[in-house]
Amino acid sequence: MTDFKNASAPVLRPQSAGRTWDFWETTLVALIADGAFVLTGWMVLNVILAASVGVKSFTPGEFQTLASQGRWYGVFLISGAPAAIAVLWVAIRMAGREFGEYLALNWPTGGEIVRVLAITTIFMSIEGFVLSKMSTGGYQSDPTLIVGSAGGLLAWLIGGCIAGPLMEEFVVRGFLFRGWSESSLGPVGAIVLTSAVWALNHTQYDWFGRGIIFAFGLVLGHLRWTSNSTWTAVVAHSACNTAILLTLGRYV
Repeated sequence: MTDFKNASAPVLRPQSAGRTWDFWETTLVALIADGAFVLTGWMVLNVILAASVGVKSFTPGEFQTLASQGRWYGVFLISGAPAAIAVLWVAIRMAGREFGEYLALNWPTGGEIVRVLAITTIFMSIEGFVLSKMSTGGYQSDPTLIVGSAGGLLAWLIGGCIAGPLMEEFVVRGFLFRGWSESSLGPVGAIVLTSAVWALNHTQYDWFGRGIIFAFGLVLGHLRWTSNSTWTAVVAHSACNTAILLTLGRYV
């Protein structure tokens, strides 16, 4: 006797779990994301600067001088970050994976947040002690202190404390760590390499400054790995930047 109910039922097949981009594919996607970030931020900032300053074109030196000011660099970060994250989203969907799962966007518990902030505070205290022994001057000549207005300061804080950390951690501790940690490097090798790449990408600092960034990258990588959450790295990075930007000095 035929079981018409079962015969008409659809056959369910297990869905593919997708794949992880390999080492070189991961590297290429990250480079594309960085390029999208720089290009988009540059284009938007060019338009805004031209409208605000009243100049249709800038020499490379003039543009660099203005773009390095806190108010405009904040605009650059806010404008470019969505483009970089969009590149990651496309690549992850092409791999057949979910965006949040691939980047380990698992929201940490309250206890994990406390641990993250405590570790960040300890690191910054050590950094502050070292810098106090080696610093040769203040921050008076720092172009990031030029914000022009309350709106400029707000743009600098949003860009430096939210958009920048979010984008960088999604790319570095999220996407790069995912692909590189599942390669022959393993998690420890991925932490070291992502920290090195992240530090070298901060070309505005000298080698000592990049060394500090590399050390903080190791901390962020450790948080990402042990918590299985990229959000812990975002929180630590954002907290660090916020503390720095609020204590830089007197904004003008």
